[in-house]
Amino acid sequence: MLAVIPARGGSKGVPGKNLAAVGGIPLVARAVRACRAARLVTDVVVSTDDPGVAAVARGAGAVVVQRPAALAGDGASSEAAVLHAMDAHEAMGGTRAEAVLLVQCTSPFLTSEDIDGVASAVVENDADSALTAVPFHGFVWRETVAVAGSGDGLEPWADSPARAGGVNHDPRHRPRRQDRPRELLETGAAYAMRADGFRSVRHRFFGRTVIVPTDPARVLEIDDPHELARARALAPLLDGPHPRDLPGPEDIDAVVADFDGTQTDDRVLIDAEGRELVAVHRGDGLGIAALRRAGLALLILSTETNPVVAARGRKLGVETLHGVDRKDRALKQWCEEHGIAPDRVLYVGNDVNDLPCFGLVGWPVAVAGAHDAVRGAARAVTSAPGGAGALREIAGWLLGPSLTP
Repeated sequence: MLAVIPARGGSKGVPGKNLAAVGGIPLVARAVRACRAARLVTDVVVSTDDPGVAAVARGAGAVVVQRPAALAGDGASSEAAVLHAMDAHEAMGGTRAEAVLLVQCTSPFLTSEDIDGVASAVVENDADSALTAVPFHGFVWRETVAVAGSGDGLEPWADSPARAGGVNHDPRHRPRRQDRPRELLETGAAYAMRADGFRSVRHRFFGRTVIVPTDPARVLEIDDPHELARARALAPLLDGPHPRDLPGPEDIDAVVADFDGTQTDDRVLIDAEGRELVAVHRGDGLGIAALRRAGLALLILSTETNPVVAARGRKLGVETLHGVDRKDRALKQWCEEHGIAPDRVLYVGNDVNDLPCFGLVGWPVAVAGAHDAVRGAARAVTSAPGGAGALREIAGWLLGPSLTP
């Protein structure tokens, strides 16, 4: 089943919303990961007009479709973006989808189970369309401004009092919750549609529509800064610990580390002679020494041509390649020369020039404070920033907090 995630760059309520991080992961990457983890999803496509969103989406494992400007404005519908993405995916060699998912980035706590729920309703249970929803028991009101001639004595000016009216209830008769009909609130998170019907009606609801209940505690749609702040506050509770999201010694044969911003805080001090100075963390040196004793292959890889990088490598007793134009090519060659499978390599970086290496290795790791695109593409993120013990932390993942090999 094809999953399409619309993620344009523009947002008036929260600028750059789809790249905003929740739980350390950009919203678009969270959506991609949920889709990739779903049992029934075969392909994940992100439709975007924004290069930053595209980079994060690719790093998280999605195929990116460039959305035309005509479909990227405030008035463009999600349906139009999905239809365009379906056609573009086929033109890129993708299999023609029998069913399609529309998954929204703005629901950060959407799970793979939710996605499989709507997908299953369509591909396994004969529904034409499906949506996620939660039970709703509230009384809905709407404000309506009085108009002239209504007989209520109110003038039809803009500052005139508004009259409130019940939408799903008669305000004169308010039955108990258990006596009211069961209502369901659309979450806005995930939808599934039969592809042929969707292409025909060009709308996400048609034919037999099935509602798939989801956990109300996880329902949050981000449309303004306050909702983004709530999502960030809830992430530690709803995401929970994921111990297997961290590598162990059985997963890794080599650790490769960027230098600037990873082993330093990305600042450079220049003295009166024009010489560059950087600050490193002693804890990182301790961690690297422990990894070396444990028999792991180690490499410092940097695009900078700087004697500081080479000097740090000599101090640590670690092979160093610096001044390289294409870090991914250099890393691939180094792996071949040392007989190391790239999927057994942990690469740690902090900025967008590390993304090609992230796509090559089995364990891409970002330091805290890394660029959003890098965190989104990472398989794990350290709690320590670059230059503040991030490599020491990684050594603790592999060898235990005491760093005993």
